[in-house]
Amino acid sequence: MSTYTFDLDLGDAIEEAFEQAGSELKSGYDYRTARRSMNLMFLEWQNRGLNLWTIKSGSQSLTAGTSRYALDAKVLDIVEAFIRTNSGSTANQVDQNLTRISVKQYSHLTNKLTQSKPLQFWLEKSDTGSSINLWPVPDSTEPYVFEYYYIERIADAGTAGSDNPEIPSRFLPCLVAGLAYHVALKKPDLQDRIPLLKQLYEEQWQQAVDADRGKESLFFVPGGYRY
Repeated sequence: MSTYTFDLDLGDAIEEAFEQAGSELKSGYDYRTARRSMNLMFLEWQNRGLNLWTIKSGSQSLTAGTSRYALDAKVLDIVEAFIRTNSGSTANQVDQNLTRISVKQYSHLTNKLTQSKPLQFWLEKSDTGSSINLWPVPDSTEPYVFEYYYIERIADAGTAGSDNPEIPSRFLPCLVAGLAYHVALKKPDLQDRIPLLKQLYEEQWQQAVDADRGKESLFFVPGGYRY
C-alpha cells in the first residue's frame, strides 16, 4: 500500500546533513550548533524573497479614533490588505482594498487625525515588531475590520530531536543541503567540500522555490498606474 507521509524530524535532518557534509553527528554540542545554524538559515530564507507557504491571513477589529495597531511578532510583512465592512454577513459583507504608502507619504499627510473609512496604511517596522498606521483614522460610522495577508516568520527549530521543522516536505532536500553546507563551514577538515556543498544547496533552493511559485496567469495591461 502506498504512503505519502515521509518527513524528517529535527534529529534525522541534522544527522543527514552531517552525513552529506562528510562528517558524523557525535555529541550534544554538534546537535546544538547545527540547530543554531538551522535557525540562522531560516532567517536567510526569509531574506531571499517571498515563500508562498509562509503567507497567512490575519484580522484586526478597528476602534473609532485609533489609527495605530500593533501586529503579532510573527508578522514579517504585509502582502495585501483591505477594510471589511459588515463582517460575517452572508449578504452585505464588502471588502475594499487599501493602498500601502511609505513613511515619507505618511509623514506628508497634512491632517493625520482625519476620521473616515480608512483608505491607506503605512507598515511601521521596528526591532521589536511591526505596527500598521491607518489613514484616514477609523470613524464610528460602522464597525471596520482590517483584513490582511502577511508573510509569517518561519518557526524556530525545536529543542527536542523528535520535533519536525515546520516547512513543507518539498523544502526538506533544501533544508538538509543547506545545513550540510553550514556545518562544513564550521569544520576545518571539511573545507575542501564547501564549494560542492554550496552548489548543491543553491540547486536545491532553486528547485524548491520554482515548485513554490504561483501558477496563476499574469496579464499586463497598457495605460495602468504610473509611479
